[in-house]
Amino acid sequence: MALNIYTDADAKTALLSGKKVAVLGYGSQGHAHANNLKDSGADVCVGLRKTSASWPKAEAAGLVVKETADAAAWGDIVMVLVPDELGQETWEKEIAPHIKAGEYLAFGHGFNFHFKKIVPPEDVNVFMVAPKGPGHLVRSEYEKGRGVPCLIAVGQDPAGDAKDIALAYASMIGGGRAAIIETSFREETETDLFGEQSVLCGGLTELIRAGYETLVEAGYNPEMAYFECLHEVKLIVDLIYEGGIANMRYSISNTAEYGDMTRGKRIIGPEARQAMKEILAEIQSGKFADEWMTEHQCGQPHFRELRTEGEHHPIEEVGAKLRGLMPWMQSQRIVDKSKN
Repeated sequence: MALNIYTDADAKTALLSGKKVAVLGYGSQGHAHANNLKDSGADVCVGLRKTSASWPKAEAAGLVVKETADAAAWGDIVMVLVPDELGQETWEKEIAPHIKAGEYLAFGHGFNFHFKKIVPPEDVNVFMVAPKGPGHLVRSEYEKGRGVPCLIAVGQDPAGDAKDIALAYASMIGGGRAAIIETSFREETETDLFGEQSVLCGGLTELIRAGYETLVEAGYNPEMAYFECLHEVKLIVDLIYEGGIANMRYSISNTAEYGDMTRGKRIIGPEARQAMKEILAEIQSGKFADEWMTEHQCGQPHFRELRTEGEHHPIEEVGAKLRGLMPWMQSQRIVDKSKN
């Protein structure tokens, strides 16, 4: 199926003139959406709980901040950028009582709408604007006059203009400077979860740790294992990001390329591919979504245990020491926890 791809030239940003945009949440994506919208001339406020540590950060950025329910009542467009696991309770307690017929409920990710954790009334317009990159990059690229590609989708369209509003919103956060790609809530949600779990986060981190552990257990220095299995991942990923796998293979040595093409399938073989199919099936059926929401409702005990375990892996200690020898990395950080 051919994709519809748009740029700033296709967006009617004037459609947001006179509309109030409430951005709920001020994490990675929330801070980027809110600041980019403000800098693009939108009438925007941030919705947070009064006790949120992000409240002073948003105010320091020159944004109007309201409590979540007040922001939802104020906005004509309500963009939900709270963590997925908080979406349902935020909707029920703080958004649903205040959203009116004909208004717009927006999402930065399709999880809650697609899996029906949030079910808006039929007279509310629903759309999605999902940047294909972390919010810190969405903000830093915007400040450089560039943009991160965005996905848009329409879930409900009683007013008949939800797509145009989504295009305008995506353009105002910088997406139209690169590409605005039309998709569906289902496709964005299921491919996003699959990519995170099997390749980008789950697959990659376990591959890195397995490689590190293999070298260390064989008697090699942890520092050497860190450089070969973690540090240099960025060098390879940058080449792939720039021009695809072929570009990376063009840039590495013949020895590395031959080893890549003859050994890679032994690492990612039939067993790994079968696991990917099973993971995709769990996502498609809603099993993963239900598991994650249950974990949250129980207080996230397993999640916290896994997070602590990961933070104490030896590769983290070795990495902190080695990164301390490269102070220039600190001046080029994408993430600054004091601001977002």
